[in-house]
Formats: sequence, structure tokens, C-alpha cells
Amino acid sequence: MRNLPHLLLWTDSPGPYIDAIAKAGLSDRAVVDTLGRKDKPSEAQRAETHVLLAGGVPPGLLPTMPNLKWAQSMTAGVEGWLALPDLPPNLTLTCARGTHRESMPENILGALFHITKPYAAIVEDKKQSLWRHRVATPLNGKTLGILGLGAIGQEVARLATALGMRVIGTKRRPAPMPGLADVLPSDRTDEVVAASDFVLLLLPATPETDNFINAERLRHMKPSAWLLNFGRGHLIKDDDLIAAVQAKTIAGAVLDVFRQEPLPKEHKFWGTEGILVLPHIGGPHPDRDSIVAKLFVENLRRFLDGETLKEVVDRAAGY
Repeated sequence: MRNLPHLLLWTDSPGPYIDAIAKAGLSDRAVVDTLGRKDKPSEAQRAETHVLLAGGVPPGLLPTMPNLKWAQSMTAGVEGWLALPDLPPNLTLTCARGTHRESMPENILGALFHITKPYAAIVEDKKQSLWRHRVATPLNGKTLGILGLGAIGQEVARLATALGMRVIGTKRRPAPMPGLADVLPSDRTDEVVAASDFVLLLLPATPETDNFINAERLRHMKPSAWLLNFGRGHLIKDDDLIAAVQAKTIAGAVLDVFRQEPLPKEHKFWGTEGILVLPHIGGPHPDRDSIVAKLFVENLRRFLDGETLKEVVDRAAGY
């Protein structure tokens, strides 16, 4: 047992990960330890751990773990990890990229339907026993522009195309993709924005994407277009978006992520007509830990077999 690598599952829900390790036949190839999120690793845990699974870690911890070789983030975004002033340069960091593929695309489609179908208004009419004729706007034939064509963006494109939408987007390394009419590099973002009826933000959090959507870029959008942000809150310059919606520069926005969460009650997003505030419902899934566990166990097998891990974070790119 002393020669086996030690795993520390720093989560309040270790069950799905332990079950996945057992199902994969890896239980006898590693020593598994668990720790609640509010607890701190003991001196022995810090000294023995080779593999860490966690949502994040506080500054000062990682340098006290001399045998740590690999850390698996439980989230797709790793800006918290990369912001650590003492993140060991030789530590392999992997993220949970792609594990929102089941839930987020459906929630994004839900937002598109909310914008174009009058069901919410009909619910209010019902409260008054009011029969009011309303007309739904078709998504068929509309253009969806996706900024950030990663795993989630590609799945949204597939589903949107099935609805008859024209889908275009940007990618850091553009290449033709199934279901997309056009894939452009990031420096042609304004072309995508100008051509879209709906602009979907799925960009990662990096210094380059801070305030990516500002007054200048919003002016490129159609007055009838909607902005949807399911990426990161800091992608948008909040005051510029509020001004654009109030001035009818764009039709409105659906926001699922924010610079500060929960969104403070005094934030102007709450009171701005045309901006829908979602309580970060895009990615959560009732079986999320089981989904992340599949990725973790595949990476654990690769780690034990000396193979390249999946979803390794590119520190230079920021994701």
C-alpha cells in the first residue's frame, strides 16, 4: 500500500467518485482519502497526496504538498486556480471541460425559447383569466452567433441547426465544423456579432476576454438582437450593457453568470427591463458529480498508466 499513489477527494460528495473508481477496477491501484470542503488537509494528507480532486484550493496550500503531481478541477473554469500566486509550475492541472455538455445546451435553448415564445407572458395572462392573442417568433431561419466554439458551443450548434437556425461563430483556431455555416477567428468577432439575431457568449475567463462585450461591440449588434451570456460574468461590461438595453441599441439580454454571485440586490441588472437574470442554472445537473467522475476516472487510469491526461489546462491561454 505504501507504494500506491494517494488520492485526496476534497469534496462533500465523494461517493460518485469512489464508485466510479471501483467500477473502473482502479480501487486496488491507489489509496483513496476523502475530505469535506470545509475541512483542511492534515499534515499527513498534504505530505502523502499525489492526486488532488477539488473545486479549488486556497493560497499557500499547494506548496505544502511536495508529492502532488496532478490536480483535477471539478469545474470547467480554472481562473481561481490560475490566480493562485503559488501555483507550482510543474503541477499538471486538468479541468472539467465538457462536463456541462448535457445540461448547458438545453438551458441555452430554453433561453432562446423564452425570448421568442410568449409562454411567460401567457402565465401572467392566466393570473387575470385573460385570453390574449399572442404570436411566437420562429427560431427557424434566425442566425445564432456563438463566441467560443468549445464542446458546449458545438453541441448548441448541433441542436440549433436541427431547429433550422443558421449558426456561425468564433474559435481561437478556426476550422470547419458540422452544423456551422461559418467559423471565424476571434479577430473577426464583430462580423459574427453584426450578422447574428442572438449572440451567445461561451468564452473562457482570461485577461483578454475581460469586458469583451462593451459599448463599442454592442453597437455592432442588430437593434433586434439579444445577448445571452452563459460563459463568465466578467465578459460583459455591466454598465455598457444596461445602457445599450435601455437605449434599445439591442433588444435585451439573458444572463446566467455574473461578476459577483449571488448577484447583489442593489445591482442594476435586477431593475433593467429587457435583462433577464438567471441564478446560474446553465451548468448544474442533478448527477453532475457522476458526470465529472467519468472524466476523473478516465484521467486517473491514464495517470496510473503513464499516459497523457485529458483536458489539461493551457496556462498561457488561461483555460
